Amino acid sequence: MNQSVTDLPVRELARGISDGSLSAVEVTAAFIQRIEAAAPVRAWLSFDPEAALRQARAVDAGGGARPLAGVPIGVKDLMDTAGLPTAYGSPIYAGHVPRRDAACVARSRQLGAVVMGKTVTTEFAAFEPGPTRNPRSPDGMVHTPGGSSSGSAAAVAAGMVPLALGTQTAGSIVRPAAFCGVVGYKPTLGAVSGVGIKAFAPSLDTVGVLARRVDDAAYFIGALCRWALDPRPIEGLRVGICRTPYWDCADGDARGVFEDGIRGFEQAGARVVEVVLSPACAGLNDAQVTIMRYEAAAAFQAEAQTDAAGFSPSFAQLLEQGAAITGEAYAQARRLADKARVELARVFESVDALIAPSTPGEAPQGLESTGDPVFNRMWSLLGNPCIHLPIGTGSTGMPVGVTVAGALHEDARALSAAWMLEQATGGPGGAR
Repeated sequence: MNQSVTDLPVRELARGISDGSLSAVEVTAAFIQRIEAAAPVRAWLSFDPEAALRQARAVDAGGGARPLAGVPIGVKDLMDTAGLPTAYGSPIYAGHVPRRDAACVARSRQLGAVVMGKTVTTEFAAFEPGPTRNPRSPDGMVHTPGGSSSGSAAAVAAGMVPLALGTQTAGSIVRPAAFCGVVGYKPTLGAVSGVGIKAFAPSLDTVGVLARRVDDAAYFIGALCRWALDPRPIEGLRVGICRTPYWDCADGDARGVFEDGIRGFEQAGARVVEVVLSPACAGLNDAQVTIMRYEAAAAFQAEAQTDAAGFSPSFAQLLEQGAAITGEAYAQARRLADKARVELARVFESVDALIAPSTPGEAPQGLESTGDPVFNRMWSLLGNPCIHLPIGTGSTGMPVGVTVAGALHEDARALSAAWMLEQATGGPGGAR
């Protein structure tokens, strides 16, 4: 029973618990077993099974239909959680326990979700790696799970929870989703409230989800935002092939799986065309780096004045670089992004979605790095909805996938396109 319960789609879990054919306690207990069995992955900052079961009992006692009734979720350690340790991935905040939930956590609880615990993040969601291991690594090998939503991606990949909240500023949802072989959905910038989440670069920070299926991700974010996100076939789907200005960074594995994605869309009945981005887009990654560093230097001024000794060398260097950026350079980067958004909107007049690379290839070996967000930065800067799909594997058997990007605020269409590709390439989880 436990195996089948933990494999159910999120809609079915919530429906079964709401109508009484399943109990939240039964479901929570099954996922607790999965978490305990996969402990070596080190996906959790804090995990309290008794607290999770108390929440589940309250869901069962409350009765009634709720969209996320009894659905276990993981919460990234960047997000405040009432009564649970929230360290933002930094020793500076060790032992910190907030009084209130972040808005997205509060909303999840309101909808009936069971918070299983806090998933590991990198230091302040930057690039200093945490202890989490990639559960897709072959026996005897260690690969990065990516970052900064490393624990969330690993927890979903290891079957510990069906959903986990994450955030993306550069590539922190798509990259770990790609390396761990799960679905990663970064909604349109601002769709999910960021209140109660430790800010890194406020104009870029985006709340999203790691999930096992496109429909699971769509259902969860749709419930949070009161959006009708119900993936379904699009008649006459038009897909643009977007190799991005950084195609030279893609290795043979990434290029091969990218071609598989194109063929998958064709098999799904889509009309697929090449898309050439404006020359202005070539500077988007540099603009994202400028904006991210500048805003981070401002966001962490208080910690820099009182707790700088607690920063890792890499984070201290990032803030130093940000402090050296002038307001004029920051404004110029913002203007470039504004121009690119206008030009990209014209591209979406002729296509419903774009297919783009997610990563340069498989997850790097070791835990020294979280990998390169080269294919993610521009989408984070522009704010477009992105869905990573794990549709294949690389030369060593590690997951590789593609990004489906949509027009701003056209998340429903982008999710439907991603769902069609997911079905064409083998159903939920693709080639996993």
